[in-house]
Amino acid sequence: MKIVIINYGAGNIQSIMFAIERLGFKAVLSNNPEEIQAADKVIFPGVGEASSAMKKLKESGLDSLIPNLKQPVLGICLGMQLMCNSSQEGNTKGLGIFDTDVIKFTPKVKVPQMGWNQIYDLKSDLFKGIPDNEFMYLVHSFYVPNCAEAIATTNYELEYASALKQDNFYGTQFHPEKSGAVGEKILDNFLKLNSNI
Repeated sequence: MKIVIINYGAGNIQSIMFAIERLGFKAVLSNNPEEIQAADKVIFPGVGEASSAMKKLKESGLDSLIPNLKQPVLGICLGMQLMCNSSQEGNTKGLGIFDTDVIKFTPKVKVPQMGWNQIYDLKSDLFKGIPDNEFMYLVHSFYVPNCAEAIATTNYELEYASALKQDNFYGTQFHPEKSGAVGEKILDNFLKLNSNI
């Protein structure tokens, strides 16, 4: 199975690669359109600030490639947020895959939300074998409100969507690669989507 992690200079890439290796698979880093399109699974990571990350995607032409991918794609953290219509962070226009916007937590809570929090209302095969209320690791100041595409929910000041799905596109606000055995199970589930493994 060919797994490509999109390399556009805004990633938490090493920890994802190690997590995939622990599952017995190998991933390649690439920003090559042909290589990304030929992959069985694509992971779209992201750490940092939305507008500068979006600028890097545009410079490499990946902003038009990613929304047209046909295989399962997993956006992680900022990767998921960039797949939405827009983000208040840097007033950024996103890729428009998820029909929702990314907004900032209010000053009522400590920002960023950093550390472990629970996920529940789990839907989709991404969470196969995972019960509600497992703890996942999060670091973020902006969030996606609960919406039709939500497949997991988390509460921090309010209930928000901590995972999304639209067609072949998946996104997690939390970092599965930093969330211990449960996070690795989610990555394993993603790698096994639409396959006979």
